[in-house]
Amino acid sequence: MSFSTLGLSDEIVRAVTERGYTAPTPIQMQAIPAVLSGGDLLAGAQTGTGKTAGFTLPILHRLSDASVKGPSSGRPPIRALILIPTRELAAQVEESVREYGKYLKLNSMTMIGGVNINPQITKLKSRVDILVATPGRLLDHVQQKTVDLSHVEILVLDEADRMLDMGFIRDIKKILALLPKHRQNLLFSATFSDEIKALADGLLNKPAMIEVARRNATADNVAHKVYPVDRDKKRALLTHLIRQHNWSQVLVFTRTKHGANQLAEHLVKNDIPALAIHGNKSQSARTRALSEFKDGSLRVLVATDIAARGIDVVDLPHVVNFELPNVPEDYVHRIGRTGRAGASGEAVSLVCVDEYKLLADIERLLKRELPEEVVPGFEPDRNAKPEPIQNGRGSMAGRGRPAGRSSPRSSAQGAAKPRTAPAGTGGGNTGARPPSLHRSGGRHR
Repeated sequence: MSFSTLGLSDEIVRAVTERGYTAPTPIQMQAIPAVLSGGDLLAGAQTGTGKTAGFTLPILHRLSDASVKGPSSGRPPIRALILIPTRELAAQVEESVREYGKYLKLNSMTMIGGVNINPQITKLKSRVDILVATPGRLLDHVQQKTVDLSHVEILVLDEADRMLDMGFIRDIKKILALLPKHRQNLLFSATFSDEIKALADGLLNKPAMIEVARRNATADNVAHKVYPVDRDKKRALLTHLIRQHNWSQVLVFTRTKHGANQLAEHLVKNDIPALAIHGNKSQSARTRALSEFKDGSLRVLVATDIAARGIDVVDLPHVVNFELPNVPEDYVHRIGRTGRAGASGEAVSLVCVDEYKLLADIERLLKRELPEEVVPGFEPDRNAKPEPIQNGRGSMAGRGRPAGRSSPRSSAQGAAKPRTAPAGTGGGNTGARPPSLHRSGGRHR
């Protein structure tokens, strides 16, 4: 199947072809006709599935239809609103809109925080057909009466699950109240929590439903690896792995902004080019770091979960969980940055005694056990005691094995022994693996 068979205009197909795309992905094959039909859509799609084109292409087609008449007088209104959780993702989505719509007479703009609002106000005085915005900055404009949303025909909530995680639900409801009642609504989410279902029920009218991946699933072409290690040896182990395997492009996740800064500084001191990206960095610094990471001049990008949304690097080979996320679904989001659009990728997790419960939660979500490997010289202390984890939001979460359980066995040799997945794990790892450093220690399930 080609893009032209989906009903898109020649101008759009030409722009898509020039970007090197010839065949639509599964989400695009289903979403494009659904959006072109004019009905609401609820789509479950992970990052890397091509979902951005799944909604931008048909929106461009619909808005370029010359038979649809706008207001007879006054400035042309904003006709499509795309709400995005983060600045980086908003910039990338708007870039896609511009590139796919390069042969159309449609204008778009990005409306994000962290930058001067005045150029945005100036831009709004000219024609803007498609507005890509983060909720907070959009409400800033609403308060200043610099934006008019009363003629929006199409609303997109992209990465809705992340927007709810970031506490945007109240902002979203304020924005919805400003929109026309009769409009097309498109909701995209990597996971379907109860909160997402509730939002969809209140927002969507008899939506078409699309789900191109298993719920809370990870890409099949991503290889997972867990390296058990003491918490104070994680930095040294990461440095060792990058050098030993000659990793050239690595996205590393930390739990906190401070941790991201410290890790980046450590890597630089060890002659590994690295930068941190998080909410405390200026937008220009974040944009520069992301640009250098994309073009390959920056070897390691250290990021927090929120800042990493929108990082879209073609063929990103390695994602490292320097610290496991507190929320299991965030593991899916993190490693969704690799193994995209059919490419292979590797997801590595450095796990200390504090994080065994977090690892168990992730494996329960994925319905599989993740393979482990002990690196000689970095064997974890079998007598180490778990400590509470700082979750990055100012509260402490005690994690670790239940009291009274034995400590994990260590193996300096890392000798392998066969192990099959336990019953009920949905076909986890099979084949040889090193003796488990924590499963034999009674890691709580």
